[in-house]
Amino acid sequence: EVRLVESGGGLVQPGESLRLSCTASGYTFDDPTIGWFRQAPGLEREGVSCIRTDDGSAYYTDSNLRRFSISSDNAKATVYLQMNNLSPGDTGTFYCATPCLLGVRELVRYWGPGIQVTVAS
Repeated sequence: EVRLVESGGGLVQPGESLRLSCTASGYTFDDPTIGWFRQAPGLEREGVSCIRTDDGSAYYTDSNLRRFSISSDNAKATVYLQMNNLSPGDTGTFYCATPCLLGVRELVRYWGPGIQVTVAS
């Protein structure tokens, strides 16, 4: 059974950075895509970024999210989301998920429990 555990969230001020981590276990890599979704208060969960663990190619669902950078360390079975210049609009619960295909929520089979990111002054 695939298990995903997120870490690295918290409360930061606008303009600051955070790096989220997601460690996977029981991950067979039958689908090499994994990534991040975000659910803001009162809104639906939406894709943020996906990465292919076999070649490192990345996908971002919003051009504004060039502030974010996804990467993976296959030896540690961990995927990262570096978030820079955060704004209050980035506040939400971030979920690690696989497969992660073009940020489409309905294609995800496994979710992490989620981790809160709050951006406030």
